[in-house]
Amino acid sequence: MRTTHQPHQPQILVVDDEASNLQLLRHILQDHYRLLFAKDGPRALELARSEQPQLILLDVMMPGMTGYETCRLLKSDPVTTAIPVIFVTALSDADDEVIGFEAGAVDYITKPVSPPIVRARVRNHLSLVGVDELKKTRLEIVQRLGLAAEYKDNETGLHVIRMSHYAQVLGLAIGMTEAEAEDLLHAAPMHDVGKIGIPDSILRKPGPLDADEWKIMQTHALIGGDIIGKHPHGMMAMAYDVAMTHHEKWDGSGYPNGLQGDEIPLVGRIIAIADVFDALTSARPYKEAWPVEQAVEHMLAQRDKHFEGRLVDIFLKQMPALLEIKERWAER
Repeated sequence: MRTTHQPHQPQILVVDDEASNLQLLRHILQDHYRLLFAKDGPRALELARSEQPQLILLDVMMPGMTGYETCRLLKSDPVTTAIPVIFVTALSDADDEVIGFEAGAVDYITKPVSPPIVRARVRNHLSLVGVDELKKTRLEIVQRLGLAAEYKDNETGLHVIRMSHYAQVLGLAIGMTEAEAEDLLHAAPMHDVGKIGIPDSILRKPGPLDADEWKIMQTHALIGGDIIGKHPHGMMAMAYDVAMTHHEKWDGSGYPNGLQGDEIPLVGRIIAIADVFDALTSARPYKEAWPVEQAVEHMLAQRDKHFEGRLVDIFLKQMPALLEIKERWAER
């Protein structure tokens, strides 16, 4: 049983073995949502997998498979695990609510239901779903832009993966929160997105660049900033700083703006270290991979020159984690 509404409306699966309860929830929600209905757990699981609703309202006391069991199965299935579940039940004890949340539910509404409360809870949880979907879409766009840059470059996608994880390790080591370090992990692949705007004759030249070609190559930082654009906060703001400043140097001799010391955003300083370390320890058409020990010597020699010395010291202390990343995404 389902209602027919506009396809852009969120879809909700309502599960209850009592027809009168289904009718009540239909009356409360039908004006704003597309509704699917199931009278037992197995049918609910089937509809959740096939229809992928944005939200499930689930009764607890049903014959055969209870709502708790149904919820646990929904959460154990990769296809349905992300669908939020709200229990709608006559069980009102605190212990019952605890069981519901432990089963994986995001909320718990007791019967008899209040229509305004049902609508408010549904609206709130759907707004959270919308935020999560927006984050996923934004991340996919960022990743695909990074992939587009890789198609232009002669470096492998594994370089981008390794240096991104090196950056995350360093971010956590200097006190970034888990969320901030994860944003850095996802922003790091954008560091060279500006190479999309560099001619192939320069980008893929097998020998050294002449002075004019080098000037053009250096514009990739500014091009990357233009592509990403300025943002007030979050991962995209971080990606802008990464693209613009990963070639700046602590002593002011870098490009494009000759920033010095703390003028360089922290994420730019982190990416500079992660990017160079991986470049040194990886084989390229024009060079052999350096041994890790030689790369470490170079990094130490560039303390307070190319790199911020404090960050170099912290980075090198994470060597076990760095070597694990290097091996996990090694060139085969």
